[in-house]
Amino acid sequence: MVNSSQHFGGQRAQLLLLPLSENDTHCIQFSYFLYSRDGHSPGDLQVYIRVNSGSKGSSVWNITGSQGRQWHQVELAVSTFWPSEYQVIFEATVSEERQGYIGLDDIVLLNYPCYKVPHFSRLGDVEVNAGQNASFQCPFLLERRNGMLLDAPLLSRLSHKRLMATFQVEAQRGEQDLYRCVTLSSRGAAISNFGELIVRVPPTPIAPPQLLRAGPTYLIIQLNTNSIVGDGPVIRREIQYRASQSMWTETHGVGSLTYKVWHLEPDTEYRISVLLTRPGEGGTGAPGPPLISRTKCAEPMRALRGLTAVEIQARQLALQWEPLGYNLTRCHTYSLSLCYRYSMPTGGSGGNNATVRECLSVDRNTSHFTLRDLPPFRAVHVRLALANPEGKKESREVTFQTEEDIPGGIAPESLTFTPLDDMIFLKWEEPVEPNGLITQYEISYQSIESSDPGINVPGPRRTVSKLRNETYHMFSGLHPGTTYLVSVRARTAKGFGQTALTEITTNISAPVFDYEDIPSPLSESESTITVLLRPALARGAPVSAYQVVVVEEDGSRKVRRRELGAVDCFPTPNSHNEAQAKGAPHYYTAELAPSSLPEATPFTVGDNHTYNGYWNSPLDPTKNYLIYFQATSNFRGETRINCIRIARKAACKDSKRALEVSQHAEDMGLILGACVGGLVVLILLLGAIVIIVKKGRDFYSYPYYPKKVAINKAAMSYRQEKSRKLSSLDCSMTEQSTLQQDERMAHSFMDAHGYEQRSSVNESSSLLGGSPHRHCRRKSSPYHTGQLHPAVRVADLLQHINQMKTAEGYGFKQEYESFFDGWDVTKKKDKTKGRHDSLLNDRHRVKLHSLLADPSSDYVNANYIDVSHLQSHAASSFLE
Repeated sequence: MVNSSQHFGGQRAQLLLLPLSENDTHCIQFSYFLYSRDGHSPGDLQVYIRVNSGSKGSSVWNITGSQGRQWHQVELAVSTFWPSEYQVIFEATVSEERQGYIGLDDIVLLNYPCYKVPHFSRLGDVEVNAGQNASFQCPFLLERRNGMLLDAPLLSRLSHKRLMATFQVEAQRGEQDLYRCVTLSSRGAAISNFGELIVRVPPTPIAPPQLLRAGPTYLIIQLNTNSIVGDGPVIRREIQYRASQSMWTETHGVGSLTYKVWHLEPDTEYRISVLLTRPGEGGTGAPGPPLISRTKCAEPMRALRGLTAVEIQARQLALQWEPLGYNLTRCHTYSLSLCYRYSMPTGGSGGNNATVRECLSVDRNTSHFTLRDLPPFRAVHVRLALANPEGKKESREVTFQTEEDIPGGIAPESLTFTPLDDMIFLKWEEPVEPNGLITQYEISYQSIESSDPGINVPGPRRTVSKLRNETYHMFSGLHPGTTYLVSVRARTAKGFGQTALTEITTNISAPVFDYEDIPSPLSESESTITVLLRPALARGAPVSAYQVVVVEEDGSRKVRRRELGAVDCFPTPNSHNEAQAKGAPHYYTAELAPSSLPEATPFTVGDNHTYNGYWNSPLDPTKNYLIYFQATSNFRGETRINCIRIARKAACKDSKRALEVSQHAEDMGLILGACVGGLVVLILLLGAIVIIVKKGRDFYSYPYYPKKVAINKAAMSYRQEKSRKLSSLDCSMTEQSTLQQDERMAHSFMDAHGYEQRSSVNESSSLLGGSPHRHCRRKSSPYHTGQLHPAVRVADLLQHINQMKTAEGYGFKQEYESFFDGWDVTKKKDKTKGRHDSLLNDRHRVKLHSLLADPSSDYVNANYIDVSHLQSHAASSFLE
C-alpha cells in the first residue's frame, strides 16, 4: 500500500515478478486498491509483460483514478509458452493531486485458465512481401512490440464464445517486427504470444541481360539472374521489354536462362529488363537494369514506285516518286540513289555508241530530283535504288526522251573538199551532237580574196539549202584562183546550230586564147613566117609570160614525140642551141612579157633576134615546122600552161629537090643495086613473115602482139635508106605517078586525123591556119617528111606492115600511142577513163549530164568526128 501524499507527483514504483516459462495454459490473479476520500486520483496502476528479457512494451492492463474503498481482483491470461519466457511488471505512478492510496496484493499464478478473461490461441509468424498487407487475427486489440496499439477495423465471430479481429499491417522493408494480441477490461487482460512479422523483399537482378544475337525482328538474350538484390527463392522469371520511344511494355515468361524475343520492329531500339518473382503476393520485384539494344535493319520491303517525269526539257528531267516511310525502308539508316544511262556516239567511223552511266545520291527526305546536263533528244533510262545495310531494292527502269535542241557544230576536220578551176566539191559529216533530227543543212559561201584582179572581192554571199541526207555539195560557176569563205551549219526543229567555217581556194586555170577566127599566117619566106599573136585571157592568175615555140617535123619525129611524153604543152624552156644539143623536138624561139603584148601583134618567127634570152633563129627551108603560141600563169607555186598551134610551115620543095639531084649521080649505082637486092630480100621475108604471123595468131589474140623474131637489120636500114633516096630516082612514069598518089593519100590521112594536135589539161592544138603553097623552081619530093612515117609505096606496103608487127622497139602499138602525145597514161584517171582532164579543145567530145557528187561523171568514151573532108580526099585519090 502506498500513500500518494507522501510522494511527489509522477513518482513511480515497480514490482517485478520472476520470469515465468510455462508449458500450458495458466492464469495470474492479483488484487489492487486505488482510493481517495475526496474523489481525487491517487495515481494509476499499470501491468507490463516483458517477453524474453526484451522491452517491457506497452502496458497490457492499466487503471487510474479512485476506484472506491475496496479491493478489486484482476486476471491476466498470458499465452506465452516455453521456450519463451515472460516477466510480469506492476508499476504504480503518483498523480499530481497526491491524495489517496495505491495498493497491490494477492498475486497468484494459477495453473488453470482464467475465468474472467479469454485466452488467445497461439499467434503465428506472418511472412509477407514488401509493400503488401500482413493479417494478424486476435480479439480486440493488437499491440506492436514498441508499444504502439493498433485498432481492429474488422471483427468476426468465430463461435458464441470467441471473436476474431483482423489487423492489416503495411509491410514495408522497415516494418519487420514482433506483434501480439492484447484484450483489456476492468476484470483483467488477455495477452498472446508475440508473432513475428517477416517482410521479404522481392528479388531484382543486379546485372542487365546479355545480348547474344540480334536480327531484324528478334533479339536473343541471356538473363543473368545469378546475382540478385532481395529475397528468394525465385519461383518465376520474366522479361519486360519496350521500344525506347514507346511507353507500351510487354512481359513474357521465361523458362530458361536464354530467351529469344520475337516480333520486333527492324532497326528499333529496345529496353529489355528481367523480372524475378518470389512466393507470395507481391513477390515480383522491380525490373532489373535494362539491356538497351537495337535490332538489325531488314531488307527494304519493296522497290520504289511511281517514278514519273514532272517536266521534260532538252537537257534536264524533273522527276518525282512516292514518299518514303519506315514501313518501306524498314531501316532508319538507308540511302536512295537515282541511276540513269544513255548512249552517245563515239565519233568514230564505225558508228559505235558509248553508254554513259551514273548514279546520284538523293536526299532521303525528298521525293523529287532534277537530272541536269543531259544530252538532247536522247532516250534516258532511269531507275531508283533503295538500299540499307541489309539489302537493296531497285525499281524497274523507266525511259524518258529528252526534247530536241539546236544541233552542235559540224566538226571542222570533217569538212573535206576538192577544189577545181571553177567548181568546188564539198563534203561534211553530220554533227557529233545532232541534238535531234537534222531537218536541213545550210551552206553559205562568199568570195573574200582573188589572185585575179578582174574579180571584185568581197563578192555577194550566197546560201544553199540541202536535205538532211545530203552531206555534200558541188559549187559551180566559181572564179578560178579565188578564195571562198564557206560556212556549213545544221538545223533541227529548235533552230540552227553552230557554224563550221573553212576557206577554200579554187585552182587557177590556164590562160585562154581567142583564135576562133584566126587567118592564115600574115607572110612567109624560106626561113621566116609571120604570125599574129593575140594576148591570152587570164583565168585566176595573171599571165606571167608568153613563149613562141617551134617544133621541128622530120622523119624522126615519131621518136621525138614519144620522148616528149604527156607533159602539158612545153614546160621545158629549151633554147635553140639546147634543143640541138639534147635532140629535143622543140625550142623556145622567143619569150615575151605580158606588157609587150597588150593587143594582137604580128610576130615574125626566124627574124634572127633575141627575145628575153632566146634566139629567134632562122628556119631551115628544108624542114617542116609547127609554130605554137604558149601562155604561162604562175601563182603561189602553182603553174598553168596553155598552148595553141597557130601555124605550120612546110619545107620548100625546090630546095629539097636540088639537094637530091646533086647526090643522084653518085648514089645511082647504089640505089639500083639496093632495089634489086631489096626485091629479093623482100620476097624471102614475105614468105617467112606469113608463116610466123599464122603461128602467132594461134597464140595471141591481137596481131600487134608478135613473137620475138630476129629482124634483119639490113632490111630495116635498107627500108629507111630507100625511103630517103628514092625521092631522086625517076625510074618510070608509072612509079612517079604512084608516089604522087601516095603523097596525096598521106596528106588526106594526116589532115583528117589531126595527129599533129597536142592535148593536155590546159592545151588546145587545133590547126587554125595553114601555110600557103609557094611554087619553087625544082620538083618537090613525093614524100612528106613531117608525118609519122614517110609515104609508103603500095609495093612496099606489105613489107612495112610486117616490119611494124615484128619490131621489138617500135611497132603499131607504139605508133598508135604516139598519136596522142598529150595523153598522160601514168595518171590513174587517164588509165580508167581513156582521156585527160586537161583537154581544152574539147568541143568534139560527147558530153553527158553530170551527177551532182561526181564532177567527172559527164564523160563517155565517144567523140563527134567530121568525116566529110576524108570522103573528098579518098575519092580524089581513088580517081587519080
